[in-house]
Amino acid sequence: MPFWELTVPTSAEVSEGLTNFLWEQGALGVVEEEVPPRPPRLRAFFPEATSSPALCRAVSHYLASLGALGLTVNGGEPLVAPLLDEAWAEAWRQAFTPQRVGRRLLIIPPWETPATENGLRTIIIQPGRAFGTGTHGSTRGCLVLLEALLERQQVTHALDVGTGTGILAIAAAVLGIPRVTALDTDPDAVTAAGANIELNGVANQIHCVLSDVASVKGPPLGLVMANLLAGSHKSLATRYRRLVSPAGHLILGGVLADETAGIREPLAAHSFALADQVEIDGWVSLHLTR
Repeated sequence: MPFWELTVPTSAEVSEGLTNFLWEQGALGVVEEEVPPRPPRLRAFFPEATSSPALCRAVSHYLASLGALGLTVNGGEPLVAPLLDEAWAEAWRQAFTPQRVGRRLLIIPPWETPATENGLRTIIIQPGRAFGTGTHGSTRGCLVLLEALLERQQVTHALDVGTGTGILAIAAAVLGIPRVTALDTDPDAVTAAGANIELNGVANQIHCVLSDVASVKGPPLGLVMANLLAGSHKSLATRYRRLVSPAGHLILGGVLADETAGIREPLAAHSFALADQVEIDGWVSLHLTR
């Protein structure tokens, strides 16, 4: 059966929003590619029944709307071409190769073989609708900071806000945190995270629920992780203070390089000090302590 493949240039500012828009248009899969010196692009796969002219018009209109808001859309028009079933499956698999992150983490899709190297921790992530396959700079930055923290300090209970595929919660569990709570308000994300938690054999360590951060009760925690956009971090600054225990840790992702100061200031007002930061592909991940 033939499929449609849509390719469209993107930028760090609009990539996540455009990816979500393509899912809403009925995409079967969306892949972000960045092969220098070419600009980054998204490849999305659609069933044959999708109207290719209507799809191009919808994407062009969406990009024009983003441009009107002052966001960088990287120019270029969406292109749609037919793709046979076998080619689609191969293109999808080729996009998700094993990713080595930090010193000890290897992220693989289910069709790859787990690592056998001594000391290496494998995380299996099924690519799907939820954000967080380990390829994005913000996810990788959070994982690097998480690994570095857990090499120095023991944490008994962590919270992952906006868990997506569950990748940060799973990494926390495989790196030794005995109890992790993972939250998301998107039912697709909670379903994806639950499946990935089972794939990694850490269901006894991770409690994954469909909920927002306002529902979290109990004493403050030693570690809170949140790979969200900058605006969400600003609005959650007060809540982060309540969730993180004194001398506890906060790991944040989803911050563009030029947004870093604007995030650190409101968090400093709530007693958070910068301990470390990592920049990957223009995305900054922050490790702060209360």
